[in-house]
Amino acid sequence: MPRVVVDPGVLIAALLSPRGAPASMLLAWLEGRFHLVVSPGLLSELESVLLRPKFRPHVTEEEAASFVNLLRNFAVLLPDPTPLHGVSPDPGDDYLVALARASEADFLVSGDPHLTGLRKAQPPVVSPRGFLNRLEGKL
Repeated sequence: MPRVVVDPGVLIAALLSPRGAPASMLLAWLEGRFHLVVSPGLLSELESVLLRPKFRPHVTEEEAASFVNLLRNFAVLLPDPTPLHGVSPDPGDDYLVALARASEADFLVSGDPHLTGLRKAQPPVVSPRGFLNRLEGKL
């Protein structure tokens, strides 16, 4: 079963919209079709973004906390990895690549062009739709 690190932006999209590839991907995880790998740093970023006032019209603080706790309790929770530097054009994304490598993930799923544009990334960086296609055997 694939091990996957998912960019917090994709997780947020899955929570905010029941339609689309991010939500379908979250459902596939809940169905046990892949192992979702998270770390304290990833969960902290996710929670801090979801608690921003701009998200109140879409999700309550309680819903945000419940979502983060769902991930904390049911995803594969690993320690934050040793930081990597200069892997991505956005230094804030380097920890995702480090987590994916340290966890021996099969994929890093992101919609961020700083990550999806990486050439010869290890593990491969794919979009939510690209991951779903692979999961469904379409690629």
